Amino acid sequence: ENAVTQIKEILSDLTKYLPGLLRPSRGTKVASTASFTLPNVPRPRKALIVYSYEGNQFCRLVREILTELDLPYELRSAGKGSFRREELSEITGGSSQYPYLIDPNTGIRMPESKDIIQYLYDTYALWTPPIELLRLASDVVTPLLAPLYKLITPMQAGSYRENEFEYRSEIAEAKAEIFDEISTAPVVIYTFELSPFCTEATNLLDNIGVRYKKVSLGREWIPGLIANPAKRAALLEITGQSSLPNVFIGGTSIGGLYSGKPGIVPALEKGVFMDMVEDAKRSM
Repeated sequence: ENAVTQIKEILSDLTKYLPGLLRPSRGTKVASTASFTLPNVPRPRKALIVYSYEGNQFCRLVREILTELDLPYELRSAGKGSFRREELSEITGGSSQYPYLIDPNTGIRMPESKDIIQYLYDTYALWTPPIELLRLASDVVTPLLAPLYKLITPMQAGSYRENEFEYRSEIAEAKAEIFDEISTAPVVIYTFELSPFCTEATNLLDNIGVRYKKVSLGREWIPGLIANPAKRAALLEITGQSSLPNVFIGGTSIGGLYSGKPGIVPALEKGVFMDMVEDAKRSM
């Protein structure tokens, strides 16, 4: 019995600390999507109400987002034996599912951490940020792989062929297609279907209501999955970037999700992205 008790205690401790290990730095600072330095960040007039209890990782996720969005809230702790459990049961008509959010500003009442988090972003943030781990990958891994990508990209397009004229003709044709594509819409994004960076980029554009033209170069850059290696090589020559997504606004590449000149997220954080899009619309 002692061994079983010790195992339960260990598992309990893992449950408490694992979320922190998997989500380092989450809930420690205000996210750029709700920064007071940006204009028109929506703020609640009344504090939100959250029914929660310690030891529940889903409750912790919601509290992290509340901190990152800098939202005032009243925490109603409802551990086992708390009278607040009956209080919540009366409010919900019998359910005592945690976490539970009440927003007196909108009249919204809801359980489910996933739904609560999405509601908070939709209501009190300028955009829903991409997966945090992708930023780490972009900052650390992508720069290490960039030289490899630049080496492989022309080779995939056939630069090794003896007939260099044939290769250059294909690249010229691909460039012409690109210049035509980026002239037909204010925002054009080149993607790979299986790339998480591309998926998050298009999700972000959808989230902020930006219409765009999407041009897929295949499923991924791996041989057998890439559909148009010549166009990728042409993008490298035009923009100096072979990684995707590659986003053009008004015919000019701004880079990818996090990197580039300046990249989607950095442009949003600086408060200039939507101005760039509007300028592009006026010039089309």
